[in-house]
Amino acid sequence: MTAMKTVTVVVSVYNEEQALPQFFEAVKTVLDQAVWDYELLFVNDGSTDGSLELLERMAASDGRVKLVSFSRNFGHEAAMIAGLDYSSGDLVICMDADLQHPPECIPRILAAAEEGCDVITMVRTRNRSAGFIKELASAGFYRLINALSDVQFEANASDFFAVSRRAVEVLKGSYREKVRFLRGYVQNLGFKRAKLEYEAGVRVAGESKYSLRKLFSFAVNTILCFSNLPLRLGIYAGILTGGLGFLVMLYTIWTWVRVGTPDGYATIVVLICFMFAVLFLIVGIMGEYIAILFAEMKDRPIYIVERTENISQRRAT
Repeated sequence: MTAMKTVTVVVSVYNEEQALPQFFEAVKTVLDQAVWDYELLFVNDGSTDGSLELLERMAASDGRVKLVSFSRNFGHEAAMIAGLDYSSGDLVICMDADLQHPPECIPRILAAAEEGCDVITMVRTRNRSAGFIKELASAGFYRLINALSDVQFEANASDFFAVSRRAVEVLKGSYREKVRFLRGYVQNLGFKRAKLEYEAGVRVAGESKYSLRKLFSFAVNTILCFSNLPLRLGIYAGILTGGLGFLVMLYTIWTWVRVGTPDGYATIVVLICFMFAVLFLIVGIMGEYIAILFAEMKDRPIYIVERTENISQRRAT
């Protein structure tokens, strides 16, 4: 008799006290009807509200609810990585607790896994909670990263995805960078893949933890991690500056022939300002790459666990 497969649902939690009860009931209702066994693995990312106490009560009342609690806030990416590290299921689904990732999609994910898919990407068709600016910025980001990187990313892919056990082991063993873009790593794995579409639900409580400033910083780090093209900007800038200098030289000669000695003061000032702007841009880009290398060299932990509940031992990382 074939043993029943197990799915681990990893949920990153940061100040989701109001959303957790509704999420727990919704996801538990779906999982109770599935043919797979399951475990709910909540990762408390240093919440400052009552989320941790609520999760502890859930874990005490149900052995299938597992809890990993960080010593402080390490960020959403670190929480998902910890979920992968502590998971034990044959399939791991990562999702958020605010119900923007509908639990009703889980049966479709399990069906794709039954067909042998190792990577299941959930692509958002609509986000009713996002404003126009965020939607426009998201579309622009994916166009830019696909133009700069060798890896082609699914537009509107989110942190709602599923990976098989062998894909989890690859992520745990080979993708331990300190500056991370987990959904990018997932799409970079290869293996047999499936793409499922969903419409993001309305947040049941709270607000997005990603401000435009954080999203911009996240986008810059992602581009730098997946592309070395910005480093070549100096070559292109040098060619452009040389071309402009040549054109200015031709203009100077033409002016000298037509009207005599030209007044080149203004032209020289403009060229100097332009060249310094390009120079500072290149230095800034190099600084960002150096900062990423510095973070890797320090080799500080991605996260620190303060306590766990219903977890007997940690899987090897």
